Amino acid sequence: MRLYFKRMRKYTCFFLLLGIMSSCTTKISRVACVGDSITEGYGLAVQSKTGYPVVLDSILGPGYHVLNSGRSSTTLQKEGNFPYWICKEFSNVFVYNPDIIIIKLGTNDTKPQNWQADRFEKDYQALIDTFRTIPEDPQIYLCLPVPVFKTKWGINDSTVINGVVPIVEKLAKENQLPVIDLYHQMQDQGADFPDSIHPNERAVKVMAGIIAKKIAE
Repeated sequence: MRLYFKRMRKYTCFFLLLGIMSSCTTKISRVACVGDSITEGYGLAVQSKTGYPVVLDSILGPGYHVLNSGRSSTTLQKEGNFPYWICKEFSNVFVYNPDIIIIKLGTNDTKPQNWQADRFEKDYQALIDTFRTIPEDPQIYLCLPVPVFKTKWGINDSTVINGVVPIVEKLAKENQLPVIDLYHQMQDQGADFPDSIHPNERAVKVMAGIIAKKIAE
C-alpha cells in the first residue's frame, strides 16, 4: 500500500509538471488593430481602458494579446492629408509581428480633399501586400467602416457607402480575405456616436463584440 501511494504521488507530480509546461508554452495570438481615431479611442474618457482594442482583448481572453495601433486623423491613401503610412503606429505593427491584423481605415479618406477612388484602391492593395511581408504571415481582416451619422469635418456617409465599402469588399474578394461588416451591423448605434463620427463606450463594446465574433469563426 505504501508503495502504491508513493507511485501515485510520483505520477501526480509528473502530470502537474506536464500541465505547467504546457501552460508555459501555450501560444498567445497577437492581434494588431490598424486604424484611425475610432481605433485609437478619440472622445472616450480613458482611451487606454475603453478603446475598442482594449475591449477586444478582454473579450478574446488569455489566448490573445491585442495592440492598439490606431492613429487619429490618418488616411489609408498615401497622398491623403495625414497618411497612416508615415506614422509610428504603422512601424509598430511590424515590430509587433502579429498573427492577426484588423484594418479599419477609410473614414478620413472620405473628406473631399482626400477622396480619389482609384488611388484609395491602389493604396489599400499596397497596404495588404506590405502587411503580407510580415514573417508571421498574419491573417488579415478588412473592416467596412462604421457609419457616418452626420457629415462632419468633410467626413461623409455617402462616400463611405458608395466608395469605401465597395472597394473594401472588392479587395477582400480578390485577396481572399475575411470582411468584418461594421457598417451595416452598427446602423442602429447612432445615439451612441455623440459627434456622429466616433463611438462612445457603449458603441465601442458593440464594435469589439462584432470583431471578436468574426475572429472566433
